[in-house]
Amino acid sequence: MNETNQTDTQSAGTAAPPEADPALAAALAKADENWNNYLRAVAEFENFRKRTDREIDNARKFAVERFAQDVVTVADALEAAVSASAGAGPEAAHLEGAQATLRQLHRAFDKAGITLLDPAGKPFDPAWHEAMVAVDRGDVPPNTVVDVVQKGYTLNGRLLRPARVVVSRAPANGAD
Repeated sequence: MNETNQTDTQSAGTAAPPEADPALAAALAKADENWNNYLRAVAEFENFRKRTDREIDNARKFAVERFAQDVVTVADALEAAVSASAGAGPEAAHLEGAQATLRQLHRAFDKAGITLLDPAGKPFDPAWHEAMVAVDRGDVPPNTVVDVVQKGYTLNGRLLRPARVVVSRAPANGAD
């Protein structure tokens, strides 16, 4: 081995530290910056994908919300007709037809994810109920739903319309 080959072999075996070469240090810093930018972009894209999936899922679940709000008023009218016809004699066939229609409507609600809220006898929950009146009642605990003025509905777990209710309160002193 001659002297020039020996010097080349020694310099090739030991790399200079990055601090010794400013161009190499700058390139490594740029590489680190690009790697961090890449990781950030991947994370942002993953968050975007998850958010979009949630929005699409909600759009599927709640696309019929406006229609469902209109249909529940039809159910109210049909239930009122059934209640009004309950004691009538000649209208028994009409009552039976209205009851059958109401059962079909409730089956359609079940298929569409519309659930009835009928909170009679349960504690008042302002997230699901709208208090119409508070009445003095000593026979039930305060803040209990004692009567349902209008049933509420949910659509796939989201409140579609709150139940309108009469809520108990503690009787005034001396009153029962």
